[in-house]
Amino acid sequence: MDLLGEAKKRFIAEIERHGCRLAEEIVVSAPLSAQQAIGDPGRDDLAILRGREVLVQAVFRGCAGQAFSVDMGRFKGSLGDVLTMPLNSIFERAVLVSTMNAVLRCLGLVEGTVHCRDCGPNMCALSSEAWIREQKAEKVGMVGLQPPLLEAIVRAMGPERVMVSDLAEAGNERCGVNVLDGLDSSLIFEQCQLVLITGSTLVNGTIDGLMELAETHGTRVVFFGTTISGAAYLLRLERWCPEST
Repeated sequence: MDLLGEAKKRFIAEIERHGCRLAEEIVVSAPLSAQQAIGDPGRDDLAILRGREVLVQAVFRGCAGQAFSVDMGRFKGSLGDVLTMPLNSIFERAVLVSTMNAVLRCLGLVEGTVHCRDCGPNMCALSSEAWIREQKAEKVGMVGLQPPLLEAIVRAMGPERVMVSDLAEAGNERCGVNVLDGLDSSLIFEQCQLVLITGSTLVNGTIDGLMELAETHGTRVVFFGTTISGAAYLLRLERWCPEST
């Protein structure tokens, strides 16, 4: 399974269908500061505020697309340059993913390619609590800790019906839930009927293994966040990100 590779193939088909010129410029600036990325959310427990991730932003014809990355860098070149990039590093994958998001937004094919700001994360939690209740799952898992979203899931389900895994938070307790090792999320897929996965897995290279687990156990997967907005459209993946713009 190579979901990023498949998304890239379908992306190329879309830009050919819409007549995009490969010589058109893509600009990926230095990673956005936390203030530029999310403003003042009124909390300090988000990964970008703790320096664990940066937000990479690509711009195409004035349209922005973003992707989370643990690697920094900057890029300026043509659309064709992006498509010939080797994708060996996390930053290179972030350039491709943010570019897909920006271009597909420019073409009117996707929305929600820019992270919510200020009160957005907390508003997302309010929407997500009601949405989780509507899903009627016996147990809900999360891969990749997003604190406001976890709070919403716990309010909707109770901590005993929630599982979460995250590499940076492994061994900690959040919202009454013990955080499992993000390197092995198999228990979550075995026990949960619904698993929410951060779209950043498309960039960090873990998405394929997670989707194989979901397929093995027949688990419904919903991705959250802006990073996967374009790929979710291209690959017909389910996505939940109510406050992105």
